[in-house]
Parts: sequence; C-alpha cells; structure tokens
Amino acid sequence: MRASNLETEPQSSFEELLSNITSQTLNPSKLHSGTHMDDSNKNLLLKRPINIKAIVTPRWKEEVQQQLQNQINQLDGQLQQIDLQGQKAIAEIKNQSVNPPGPQVSQQIESIQTQVNQKKSELLEQKNQQLQQLQQVQTLELDQEVSQGQLESFFRVEEGDNLVKKMNVEILLRDGVIEEIRGDI
Repeated sequence: MRASNLETEPQSSFEELLSNITSQTLNPSKLHSGTHMDDSNKNLLLKRPINIKAIVTPRWKEEVQQQLQNQINQLDGQLQQIDLQGQKAIAEIKNQSVNPPGPQVSQQIESIQTQVNQKKSELLEQKNQQLQQLQQVQTLELDQEVSQGQLESFFRVEEGDNLVKKMNVEILLRDGVIEEIRGDI
C-alpha cells in the first residue's frame, strides 16, 4: 500500500508541475510565482538577426580605409616573415647535410619551398581581397548606405503579429551613432 502511494504522488505532482510550466508566459516573475496566463496573452521570445548599415561619410571612409591599410600592412609583414622562416629552414637543412646533398635532402628542401609558396599564395590572395575592398571604399559616394554586418537580438511575438515584419529590422549608423532603427521592434 505504501509503495503505491509513493508512485502516484510524484506522478501527480509532476503532472501539475508540467501543467504549470506549459501554461505560463516567458515572464520570469510569473514563472516563479506560479501565476497562470490566460490564452489571450500567449507570447514567445525569439531571436532575430539585425542588419547593421552605415551611411558613408568622410570620417567613415577614412576609418575604413585606415583599417584596410593596417590589414594590408600586417599581411605584408606576414609575407616577409614566411620568406625568412623558409630561407632559415632551408639553410639549416643544407648545413646539416653532406655535400653534395642527397635526394632526401633535396626532397626536404622542395617540401619546405612548396609549403612556403602555398602559405604565400594564401596571404597574397587575402592581400588582393583587401586591396579590392580598399578600392571599392574609395569609390563609394557620400550618404550612400553600406552593409556593416549583423547582430542578433531577442524579441517577443504574440498571436496576430506579423512575423515577417518583426524579423526585418535594421539599424542605420552615421559615424558610429544610431541614426535610425528600421522595422517593427
């Protein structure tokens, strides 16, 4: 008799708990207080992307060009470093080997040179992309809007809301300051 009471009591309290959780809103104060919501107040908390756009200004152009130039300079430094590391590794292998170098030494040198060339090729591709972006920034007209990326935010939806409108939100910046928030917040 005692065993059957233990089995039924937890089950009924579990069902009550489940019922309470499923019938409450996302409001943390209501969730902890055990208050039930009525069906007219159903809502969900969702996550959405927010597009960030910037208005092209002389200051914006200058800052972006400086960032791109810094990245290009950094890539140039990496290219020089790769060259030096490759030359140093090849010199060490040559110094450790006997004259004339055997086929294994030649193979090691060739492998190092291939790795260096592959890494240089990757860095040069990145540098070319940065140079193209720099050129594009220079040709942008003032007051033009350009995409700066995305952020994520949370928002509430209720029955009857237009989800498409609530998902399409963007922030417009002018020199880092929010000028406009577009869409249904």
